[in-house]
Amino acid sequence: MKKYINHLLLLIIATVLMFVGCGKQPKPAADNAKISVVATIFPPYDFARAVAGDKADIAMLLPPGSESHSFEPRPQDIVKIKKSGVFIHVGGESDAWVKDILKSVDNPGMKVVTLMDCVEAVEEEIVEGMQSEEGAGGGGDGGGGAGGPEYDEHVWTSPRNAKLIVMKISEALREADPANADVYRENTEAYLSQLDGLDAKFKGAVDSAARRTIVFGDRFPFRYFADAYGLKYFAAFPGCATETEASAKTVAFLIGKIKREKIPVVFHIELSNEKMAAAIAEATGAKARLLHSCHNVSKADFESGKTYLDFMAANADALREALK
Repeated sequence: MKKYINHLLLLIIATVLMFVGCGKQPKPAADNAKISVVATIFPPYDFARAVAGDKADIAMLLPPGSESHSFEPRPQDIVKIKKSGVFIHVGGESDAWVKDILKSVDNPGMKVVTLMDCVEAVEEEIVEGMQSEEGAGGGGDGGGGAGGPEYDEHVWTSPRNAKLIVMKISEALREADPANADVYRENTEAYLSQLDGLDAKFKGAVDSAARRTIVFGDRFPFRYFADAYGLKYFAAFPGCATETEASAKTVAFLIGKIKREKIPVVFHIELSNEKMAAAIAEATGAKARLLHSCHNVSKADFESGKTYLDFMAANADALREALK
């Protein structure tokens, strides 16, 4: 994905930063006040919830149900970041706006966690049959182009990566709020154990499977997940693509792949229009199923309190069906 901040957004950010920087600074929090944690998207928000429990006030900037790849911070979001004790963001091109905000922060106690710095990042790749972001037919590996390599930002889709991220968030919370360090440490240990259980579910599903190939009639934000469990994948677009309509050539390729290998499931991701997966399912007899990347969640799921563990446990069931 090639995402750039438009001129209007730059003006808004500059205005807000001037206002917050030149105005009265917030008074220090009282000793019994909860630490403020701000996360840009759902996975780190949910990880912070699991680690902090009721000891922190946790906010997510991306509105539930919205398109994550077109997010632009509002003035109130910038104020939240500047006042936070812990700020968690993904990194990469979609977070280019973060750098300008952090440069202006006058908060030496703030801890910043960048998800892509917690793991070994890999480049996005264009696999056989996949369309690139520019709409050209795919083929071969790579995903850099003239501007250099473009790294896949969906690092949390592997539970093994999630563990590394959670440990960094826990460390940041303990440093920012040492009074509750023991609580954070205990919650972290419990959550890491749950992530181990999730990892075991996925490993068991793959180890007992008849195949190792999955097909997406959608974007593919599961590169880290596929690498973790040794899965081969075919999809219409890479994970950060902005396109939603694939070429006839791409759709025909995916239909042919499913028919030849008798693949029982074609996946789509959350908050998708699902049209492509439905068309492929109709043409092949495969079942269209959701594999939730957790990049964002619906408003209903957010309000009901669904978690990363909930979505990923459902993914394990869907994966088992796809690999049989």
